Amino acid sequence: MRNIEPHALKRQAAKVSRSPDIQADSQGAPFVIPKERFLELRTQPPAYKSVILGVLGCLLFLGVWEIAHYATPESSRKFMPPVSAVVSALYTLFAERNFLHDVLISCYRVFASFAMASLVAVPLGIVMGCFGNLKALLNPILSGWRYLPAASFIPLLLVWFGPTDSAKLALLFIGVMFFLLTLVLDNTLAVPKEFIEASLTMGASRQEVVTKVVVPAAMPAIFDSMRNMIAVGWTYLVIAEIVGAQDGIGAVMMRAGRFLNVDVIMAAILTIGILGVVTDLLFRGAQRFLFPWSIERR
Repeated sequence: MRNIEPHALKRQAAKVSRSPDIQADSQGAPFVIPKERFLELRTQPPAYKSVILGVLGCLLFLGVWEIAHYATPESSRKFMPPVSAVVSALYTLFAERNFLHDVLISCYRVFASFAMASLVAVPLGIVMGCFGNLKALLNPILSGWRYLPAASFIPLLLVWFGPTDSAKLALLFIGVMFFLLTLVLDNTLAVPKEFIEASLTMGASRQEVVTKVVVPAAMPAIFDSMRNMIAVGWTYLVIAEIVGAQDGIGAVMMRAGRFLNVDVIMAAILTIGILGVVTDLLFRGAQRFLFPWSIERR
């Protein structure tokens, strides 16, 4: 074995110590830190990486869409239009067919019905979560409503309200309220019992425990449940606007379906998806502003 000069060993050791991916163990042997894998468990990528991955995901979806168009037999390609045709149809809807009015009408129906559902579900869920006897009285009936499909109420709502906005708002209300009530109840029950016991020990009244302990502790989770449940409102929108609707995104889709305008249908579906994402971002921004400590804790 040839001799190794001491100064060469020193240079190699200095190189190892300067490398960020190499550390020395207790015996002085170099230890190489493993690279982070793409499918790393419970990883939280930085903001810039999340944006890049999100853009790549959208491009991947559009690429699969284009491949599906050209993979469809030529005689049936009109039923699977390319991305460019759907974007062109979306531009035509806004520029020539007053689609903005339909979008605003649909937004009104979703947000108004969701506000009514929240005004009922949030206070009722909190009170039921605070008082066990009230929960035992109401929960069996109210929780059972979750298993009734909202679409099954369409004939009844048409009998009660006719083909009016009231019927559509009522359908969206039914589709959201009972699920939201159950989530709010669970969020309230998740408040640590020690908080309530400590406040009662310090002489707080029942009203003070509910308003000053339970509500502040549960509100971040309740707001997150509201963010998730408004997505259900968007999914029920087309069902609500199928019958007797003269305006709204669902009405545009139904008219396009009669003439097999698949590009218009897909443009309307894309619009609902974009509106849903924007709504989710607005809720996330409001949550960061109202409950910053709940975001930092995740």
